[in-house]
Amino acid sequence: MASVRLNPAQEAALDRLAAETGRTKSYYVKEALDRYLEDRADYLLALAVLERDERRLSADEVRRELGL
Repeated sequence: MASVRLNPAQEAALDRLAAETGRTKSYYVKEALDRYLEDRADYLLALAVLERDERRLSADEVRRELGL
């Protein structure tokens, strides 16, 4: 269990969103956290790949290699 403190503007926006959609504020906080964690994991994975000294291909090179 975690608790967070929102600034008044965040709290008001979250209140409006929950009221307008009939979903709970917790639903939106969990959704936002899930998306952030997924994006962060993707970023860290991409960073690790870039730090390795391996051949990289542009999108055009990949298309050519695949015959697209």
